Amino acid sequence: MKILAVVVTAILLAWPHAASAQIKVLMSGGFSAAYEQLLPEFERTSGIKVTTGSGASQGTGPQTIGGQLSSGATADVVILSREGLEELVAAKRIATGTDVNLARVGLGVAVRAGTPKPDVSTVEAFKKANGRKMRGFDAPAACIACVVAATEKPFDEGMKFEREQFMKLMTGTQSAAQRHIFFAERQAAKIDGIASDIALRPINRVGVIGAGTMGGGISMNFLSAGIAVTIVEMQQEALDRGTGVMRKNYEASAAKGRIKPDAPDQAMGLLKPTLNLEDLADCDLIIEAVYENMEVKKEIFGKLDKIAKPGAILASNTSYLDIDEIAASTSRPQDVLGMHFFSPANVMKLLEIVRGAKTADDVLATAMALAKKIKKVAVVAGVTYGFIGNRMLMPRQVEANKLLMEGATPEQIDRVHVEFGMPMGPFQMSDLAGVDIGWHRDPNRIESIRDALAAEGRWGQKKQAGYYDYDEKRNPTPSPRVAEIIEDFRSRSNMPKREITDQEIVERTLYPMVNEGALILEEGKAQRASDVDVVWIYGYGWPVYRGGPMFWAQTEGYDKVVAGLEKHGFKVADTLKAGTIK
Repeated sequence: MKILAVVVTAILLAWPHAASAQIKVLMSGGFSAAYEQLLPEFERTSGIKVTTGSGASQGTGPQTIGGQLSSGATADVVILSREGLEELVAAKRIATGTDVNLARVGLGVAVRAGTPKPDVSTVEAFKKANGRKMRGFDAPAACIACVVAATEKPFDEGMKFEREQFMKLMTGTQSAAQRHIFFAERQAAKIDGIASDIALRPINRVGVIGAGTMGGGISMNFLSAGIAVTIVEMQQEALDRGTGVMRKNYEASAAKGRIKPDAPDQAMGLLKPTLNLEDLADCDLIIEAVYENMEVKKEIFGKLDKIAKPGAILASNTSYLDIDEIAASTSRPQDVLGMHFFSPANVMKLLEIVRGAKTADDVLATAMALAKKIKKVAVVAGVTYGFIGNRMLMPRQVEANKLLMEGATPEQIDRVHVEFGMPMGPFQMSDLAGVDIGWHRDPNRIESIRDALAAEGRWGQKKQAGYYDYDEKRNPTPSPRVAEIIEDFRSRSNMPKREITDQEIVERTLYPMVNEGALILEEGKAQRASDVDVVWIYGYGWPVYRGGPMFWAQTEGYDKVVAGLEKHGFKVADTLKAGTIK
């Protein structure tokens, strides 16, 4: 650092017109008390006035010592450490009277030469390369504009432009939305009515029933956290396939450098695969992850009631079904709750923890604490069909299907949702999940557009045909066959085709979600409106810059949302109509 400081001093002394140049070094307020003590001495010994300020982008493109300096260019000295400042104070060799802004950006000392003019193609290439990550956000575009301004404007004008951009962002809706989610996530971890110091049940081994996509993903969460897992399947082939996928997932992560090379063996070493349900007897938590059938789940829980040790927590990964009905199939309903993971379970952060009518407080608190240990964002939900997220999803899908019949196309409806900021629209999501999910499996029973698609084997991306046609890389294109099916249903229903506006799609698919969220809150099935927002941000890809559906409704204006709902004949929740959602 001493050498760097001396070199900087030498450069300044040797630089033509150095004494009269505006040598500006930025300080954004990041100095410690030690720096503050040095500043008066620096000013006294050098005769240089030191000022503070922001302007990080206006100091972009610093060249390290030894870089080329343009002759006669205005220089910015960037002092990036206490040692560098101390050396300049000690040197006492900077020309007196020079106005200097002092800034710490990192470590070391650097000199910025005259900034080169922007390469438009480079800027555009950067935007294109990062377009997906930046889509919908205001801040990245503003940052790019500030960097470009630093190369085109005089320093003071660049500083002014950056300040304007900063204030616009800071006071904007997107900033408020993201701050809202920051605090909402932390609030969601708090359980109303339960003491924060309640004794938790120990969880040393977890049992998972089912080694399919969900069961395997759920197991990986615990294995990655160092918790032993016993995984149960009915057939050896299914068990081998499931554990094989888990290992491949770990090995792929290790190959990409996301985990240590020995992490796959460590994780899989904690796994005990078995075909015997009785092997779950020593588990502290058992999670059922079989398909959505109430009778099957009740049968499993009846068996677990006899196998599981006293005090073991019994959880269902059901996405919709009644946890109280499942719990009633046991003699210990106080130990039963829902743990709804989202697919892929080893990736998605959200975990809806469903509190049954008889779920014990320590069971709920233990599940919430465990969620944090496996790096999930957990939200408490009450027993209602679909819980929070899926219940709100249902009215959107109902209206999307109605809009198809009235004249909209799958691509128009999906486009509106993507432009809003969602990762995909309702029909893209259906193709991804599988059009056949929940289908009655009778190809002769055609009661809806989805039935017609499923009966023809148009099951989505996995079949390269669903609401869209797909190529070998799963790129979608509008399907003429789907258009024919929709037109056939419309004709048979004697429903006239009409023009559907994008705004109507918003009013009939997004506004009903807000309304359903308000009803969920009124019924006490969610603790707070911000919990609803957390569910949709982390479980369904709601754009974080809109803050979640309940926050968005507030920024959109409750009166506007209510008017849109009433225009289309929806019964509006009382709290939404009154603007008292909490």
